[in-house]
Amino acid sequence: MQHVYVENLRDHVGSVVTLKGWLYNRRSKGKIHFLQLRDGTGIVQVVMVAGQVPQDQFEAASSLGQESSIIVRGLVKKDARAQGGYEIDGQDLVIVSPAQDYPIQKKEHGPDFLLDHRHLWLRSRKQVALMRVRSAVIFALRSFFDRRGFVNMDAPIFTPNACEGTSTLFAVDYFEETAYLTQSGQLYGEAGAMALGKIYTFGPTFRAEKSKTRRHLTEFWMLEPEVAYADLNDIMRLAEDMLSEVVAEVLARRAIELEILERDTTSLKRVQAPFPRVTYDEAAKILAEEGTGFVYGNDLGAPDETAISKRFDRPVMVTHWPADIKAFYMKRDPADPTKVLGCDVIAPDGYGEIIGGSQREDDLSLLEQRIAHEKLPKEAFEWYLDLRRYGSVPHAGFGLGLERLVAWISGTEHVRECIPFPRTIYRMRP
Repeated sequence: MQHVYVENLRDHVGSVVTLKGWLYNRRSKGKIHFLQLRDGTGIVQVVMVAGQVPQDQFEAASSLGQESSIIVRGLVKKDARAQGGYEIDGQDLVIVSPAQDYPIQKKEHGPDFLLDHRHLWLRSRKQVALMRVRSAVIFALRSFFDRRGFVNMDAPIFTPNACEGTSTLFAVDYFEETAYLTQSGQLYGEAGAMALGKIYTFGPTFRAEKSKTRRHLTEFWMLEPEVAYADLNDIMRLAEDMLSEVVAEVLARRAIELEILERDTTSLKRVQAPFPRVTYDEAAKILAEEGTGFVYGNDLGAPDETAISKRFDRPVMVTHWPADIKAFYMKRDPADPTKVLGCDVIAPDGYGEIIGGSQREDDLSLLEQRIAHEKLPKEAFEWYLDLRRYGSVPHAGFGLGLERLVAWISGTEHVRECIPFPRTIYRMRP
């Protein structure tokens, strides 16, 4: 008997098929059992009628607990009233492994309880939808860069030095040395761009930030393209094209999941390039008008980002930041050396910064001055300085936080739900 997945039932109407999955819910009415079977691709109702299935199977189904693993054989019927539009007339039931007293019941549970049971919470309808949206976002990102001829290059997880200062690093013993879990693949990505022209790194990164906000994780995934012979405007166009195409693809491929997540997609449909662009100074004027209490010269806080995003109907790019609050590798603006040629992309709906990028400093002497000014150990960056000694060119790139992007697209309040097993200052289990 052919095994099919719930998401493909539309191709098997009128056929008898086999479904393999888990019992999501069960209710009974007289001599009828209504079993909701989930298999990771969707949920379908299986109707078991006494007399139409073996009696021992019917009786066994009456006490079947939530998340019991089961195999069902039955006839696929189209039913507009049913979840997903299809239903199964059950003919045969195999109980692979019975389950009882499932911890997560159909009642309100607190976030700590759910996170303690994250390995089981992942099975719930909305969490499955979120993971499928995350997967679609990853696929869309990789497809975007592959179509444009970028080479995927892996950056190391262990690094001998910081990318953006040492205060947010996780230090680990590395034989007789101290190594750090990577904050970013960017520096290695720059080396890749000098070899391959245009690359992207994509992998886990780590920040030992004692942040308790809904936007922060200590371990998260970041995608970072780097492009040789590119300037700030080039990389900004790349970012807005990328976001426009990724959002459009997820809307097309994951409409059912976004509906399950109750995401109003109206604002997502407006995500089309070009995006509005404001300088840091212009953003400061907006915040003064909004009365957020923003102090010029500081980085933007979450309330500031939200206030700015409300002025626009799609992501907004904030450019030309004060040099004093940005990383040492960002190139100064020749027209105003107090500013850097950097750009943050702020998502709508209060989701904050999802991209940070810049043109990189390509002048050896200026980069050496910046490393000295930041009191960074020059010897740790000699290999990075070699990129300027041997064939330096203008180049630029950005970093995209995957979980923040997934949170925005899915309409999820906290990024901890947008990664399978979140790591925060309070949590490293399960």
